[in-house]
Amino acid sequence: MSGAGRARSVALMMAAGLTAPVAMAAPPQAPVAYDWSSVRIGGGGFTPGIVFSTVEPGLAYLRSDMGGAYRWDAHAKSWVQLQDGVSEGSYMGVESLAVDPVDAGTVYLAAGMAARMPSAIFRSTDYGAHWQVTPAPFAMGGNEDGRGLGERLAIDPFDHGRLFFGSRHQGLWQSEDAGAHWRQVSSFPLAGLGLPTARRQTHGGLSFVVFDPARKGRIFVGSADPGTQHLFLSEDGGTTWRPVPGGPPADLLAAKAVLGRDGMLTVTLNDGIGPNGIRRGAVWQLDTAAMHWREVTPLRGPDAPQGGYMGVAVSAQDPRMIAVSTVDRGNPVDTVWLSRDGGAHWDELWRRSVRDVSSTPFLDFNGKANFGHWIAGLAIDPFDPGHAAYVTGATVYGTQALDKPGEMAWQPWTQGIEQTAVITLTSPTGGAHLISGFGDIGGFRHDDLAVSPPRMHLQPFLTNTNTLDYAGRSPAIMVRSGNTHTLKVPDTSLAWSADGGASWSGLHLPRCTPHADGSPCPEETGDAAITVSADGGAFLAETDKPLLSRDHGANWAAISGLPSRIRVTADKVDARHFYALDFARGRVLRSDDGGASFHAVAGRGLPSDLTAAHSTNREDPAPLLAEPDHAGALWLALGGALWRSVDFGESWQRSGQAIRVERFGLGKGRGAGTPALYVLGSVAGTRGLWRSLDGGGAWARINDKEHQWGLRIRMVSGDPRLFGRVYVATDGRGLIFGDPAKGE
Repeated sequence: MSGAGRARSVALMMAAGLTAPVAMAAPPQAPVAYDWSSVRIGGGGFTPGIVFSTVEPGLAYLRSDMGGAYRWDAHAKSWVQLQDGVSEGSYMGVESLAVDPVDAGTVYLAAGMAARMPSAIFRSTDYGAHWQVTPAPFAMGGNEDGRGLGERLAIDPFDHGRLFFGSRHQGLWQSEDAGAHWRQVSSFPLAGLGLPTARRQTHGGLSFVVFDPARKGRIFVGSADPGTQHLFLSEDGGTTWRPVPGGPPADLLAAKAVLGRDGMLTVTLNDGIGPNGIRRGAVWQLDTAAMHWREVTPLRGPDAPQGGYMGVAVSAQDPRMIAVSTVDRGNPVDTVWLSRDGGAHWDELWRRSVRDVSSTPFLDFNGKANFGHWIAGLAIDPFDPGHAAYVTGATVYGTQALDKPGEMAWQPWTQGIEQTAVITLTSPTGGAHLISGFGDIGGFRHDDLAVSPPRMHLQPFLTNTNTLDYAGRSPAIMVRSGNTHTLKVPDTSLAWSADGGASWSGLHLPRCTPHADGSPCPEETGDAAITVSADGGAFLAETDKPLLSRDHGANWAAISGLPSRIRVTADKVDARHFYALDFARGRVLRSDDGGASFHAVAGRGLPSDLTAAHSTNREDPAPLLAEPDHAGALWLALGGALWRSVDFGESWQRSGQAIRVERFGLGKGRGAGTPALYVLGSVAGTRGLWRSLDGGGAWARINDKEHQWGLRIRMVSGDPRLFGRVYVATDGRGLIFGDPAKGE
């Protein structure tokens, strides 16, 4: 576009009210009440522990590794999220939970995502409706390796204000006042291996605490750290301890244990702490009266398949009815084993099980579904021996027929559970209002937010979807990028859709030149993003050498003037224009020829250093957004501030000085000139979700203390067609959407 043409466009925009806002700060407006709901997927993530109440029928709790804890409401037939009011993200990773054996309404959570993050003990006396939160003096790892171990937190049935916690790094701890205060049990033989010194390093630590409800003062504690002993016993309420001799080989680490009313303690053990990497495992039983061990591993010997055992459960009504789960057994599949004679003989349940996943169709995994993986949590209802549940890395399955012969039916037990990490989302100007990109389960087109979608993004199926884009004037055309859990993507990391994300086709780039250090090209790993022009006619692949296709991927040409691996933003109205930031040289770049070449524009008003907007994380959203309704209208998040241009990036003005921006998105505004702004950020020291309708001058909070989701939010976006609608991509609590409450 010529300079005169741009000047005319700017004049037209200013006449229409598209002037950049004057930089000014304003006090927060009164909060705007919003109604919040979850976009229905159904499960979707790892919930390592499930515990039934032994006091109240129909009561169960579930803990997740990054999405908080849930309680089963038998009357409503739904799981109830218990930590949506939590603002500390670390507390959404639940290390352990304990259900009071005396008072049905009392429940505890040990919450803390990782060793270097805050940890706390949560206590509720009203079924998790309200919590007392006590910062813990020990580190946790609710989302670290070993999160399937447990339960580490246990309540003394003879004194239910007394708790023990087996920590990962710092030994055994005790509270005598219902979790309000803690002291380390100095007499316990293992003091722990100490806090890890390297990132992502962790320890198994003390993996479980089990009280004997029939014998006051008797406590068993398991260890999942390397050593010669892995089970310890106290007969005097924790004053003195001794190892339990004999039994399993010393190289197997104690994972979980359950004590039957016949005094048999069944323990699962492995050569690692999981959930990955376990190659060998075993199941042993300790007769706690005679202190005699016996091995009851379902499959053992040199021909036993690779993998271990983790979940373990016993019927409260018949202690000879025992179930254990395998873990990391790829050949043939992971399974649950059931014994009706105390472990003498076992029934491999996957061989006679069927699953109905119609309520959550993604669990079909494109016809490749099996019994499950990462089966860490396993439980039998103490009031109904036919009712059992087990967890996988993607869902919770339940059955009502555990105690019956013949075909065993399992269904997802996930109503109310949304436990997923959402990487990205987009709300197009046409078609479905929401298209998502998830971690582990790819993502979906959401035609009905209340119904689990019929399929994930396929052809190719990429476990993670990292970027999504749509053509502003032809929104049925979309592009996406993603990766798998392997180093290289087996087929392609890029795809496009001609029907608004209902179906996809892979995009294959020319063969790339390997890096000098041998590392793969970004398009082979999923690090390369992709952008589509406003009319859907041009695709830009942001690779080492950026490439352009004008025929939906049949042919590709090099792009001039665009640096390597730079995120590109397409103008949503004018197909000739694309925008990018050259961080190395502090420049705004623009293409005026449909992506064939880029050149620097003035960028007046912006700081000379643009690196605050630069990220090498393939999952981070683009810092630069284009307004859906106006050509040349752009927003930039830079160093916590928002900047706006209405002249194709030539000049910029700062907006929203009252807010510190972490994530932002655009939505339909009240008028024609200015979009609604939605921000995860801080105003006057309050971190939350905020909305501005005047271009960032004034901000109103739209979430409240009951809707915080740990504030683990990867992306926020408005809807270009629905005023007030906002979508929130959480890291663990799935997709959330909100609309102004009636009267707002």
